Amino acid sequence: MTTKKKKKKDFKYWAGKAHLWLGLASGLIVLFLAITGCIYVFSQEISNWARKDEIYVPQVTQIRIPVTQLWQQTQKAVGKKIQINSVQVYNNPKKSVVFTCYKGSEGSIWYFGNIDQYYSIYADPYTGKVLGIYDEEMDFFNIVKMLHWSLLLSHPIGQQITGWATFIFVIMLITGIILWWPKNKAARKQRVWFQWKETTKWRRKNYDLHNILGFYIASIALIIALTGMVWAFSWFQAVVYVVGSGSVTPPENVQKKSVMIAEANKDAAMEKAYVVIKQKYADASAFSMSPPADSTAVISAYIQQYDGVYYVNHSLQFDQYTGKLLHERRQEEKNFGEKLITANYDIHVGAILGIPGKIIAFIASFICMLLPISGFLIWYGRTFKKGAAAKA
Repeated sequence: MTTKKKKKKDFKYWAGKAHLWLGLASGLIVLFLAITGCIYVFSQEISNWARKDEIYVPQVTQIRIPVTQLWQQTQKAVGKKIQINSVQVYNNPKKSVVFTCYKGSEGSIWYFGNIDQYYSIYADPYTGKVLGIYDEEMDFFNIVKMLHWSLLLSHPIGQQITGWATFIFVIMLITGIILWWPKNKAARKQRVWFQWKETTKWRRKNYDLHNILGFYIASIALIIALTGMVWAFSWFQAVVYVVGSGSVTPPENVQKKSVMIAEANKDAAMEKAYVVIKQKYADASAFSMSPPADSTAVISAYIQQYDGVYYVNHSLQFDQYTGKLLHERRQEEKNFGEKLITANYDIHVGAILGIPGKIIAFIASFICMLLPISGFLIWYGRTFKKGAAAKA
């Protein structure tokens, strides 16, 4: 009597097992992240359209109100309950000035419990009129972003869940490519295009959807997943920086201090800093300014070079008493590791390639949403079929 030889379990077999069990373990989170990612991709365009009456001023005139005066007028208009802590000015004369009020707190496990106030206030720089006030804490896209970021949970818990689910997804993409890889030329043709007939069963169609769409989107999905991990894990961000910069030395974090001067005109210093920024970065899209936190802190400025993206930016520090420029860090001074980290958001949402990039990111997220569903149906179909065969 001859005994049948057992088939040797090769690398592809174990890759398949890893793909299956990791998929079942993280599928729901990956599905959730893909859905929220899809919704959020065009958030900026939709919000700008919805807020167009507040973003753009009714009429452009020759004289603008000084930024410090506009700050005081806006603060007076919104009342003492809302405390403004930064301003964003656009070089486009048709755009309004945006003041931000953010006040956080600690101790809650939920996102909403850790925010006391978060408002955006749009003001006309020519008349001083408040055009609109938005509660960003309850904004639809902000909630979607925080769901995507940490499931609305506080940072240590929520980001670990989404981060490790994303890490597992990266492994699944790699194992998926290993499983997809055809053994011969005939199989290759079947793996890159649909060859359905009217008689093709739904299970076969679902299997092809999972394999073929997964293959075409794998490289883009991998970029989206890896850029997501940069925020979730500080160690991974460090790895990206080291690979990009070729150095284990972190960039120098220069923090200047103001020299205290009795009876100094701080509003004049703020206005002087504003003028310097306008002159140095007249070609930039926008810049934001934040007042000093204490008596020795500086006026901080962040310059956004291009509209709608953040991968090119500059930072400046001014003395709060004199308005003197103390430090400037331009984009071109950064090493490639810093530039890579700076561009992380724009790469993640596809904005670095403009609207075409966002469309690609949307399609990729949509297909990533289908993968856990089609993968589960493959597993369920095989398990059910085996169960039915065993019963018979």
